[in-house]
Amino acid sequence: MIIYTTPRGTTQCRNGFATWLFTPAVSGWYPRKAPQQARLVPLLGEPWPGVPARGRGASDRADACWLPIAKGLTPHGLRHTHRTVMEDLGTEKVLMDQRMGHIDGSVSARYAHVTVGMRERLKLGLTGQWETALDVRLAMSPTSPVRVLGDLLRARR
Repeated sequence: MIIYTTPRGTTQCRNGFATWLFTPAVSGWYPRKAPQQARLVPLLGEPWPGVPARGRGASDRADACWLPIAKGLTPHGLRHTHRTVMEDLGTEKVLMDQRMGHIDGSVSARYAHVTVGMRERLKLGLTGQWETALDVRLAMSPTSPVRVLGDLLRARR
């Protein structure tokens, strides 16, 4: 179920995102659906970052399988993680609320507005974290069979 904010409030939208994309990305497994048992997600390496192989014989055509991102992660938990990252970077509350889809009804929020400078500071902070993650990945292995990641690692060396 996807939850998003509209000008009239919070809305829930039921679709297969959590079942067929988010949960498999988090766990590395498709859920059980009769008559099939739970199974690993077969992945085609191109185009980057890879797409799940579908249909008959998908496992035979696959280059790899999805590895779990973080066991037990949920869309809601991912939002909380993003909020924590923004707080760690010193992001202003008004920008965090806007990115999270929250509406702050306080008096102080009435006079606070998101500025270009706020967005730029957040962009620089998130870019710094991305570059640090690439450096950590480079220390693990200087190459990757995934073309785009391999290119990024080569440029980083």
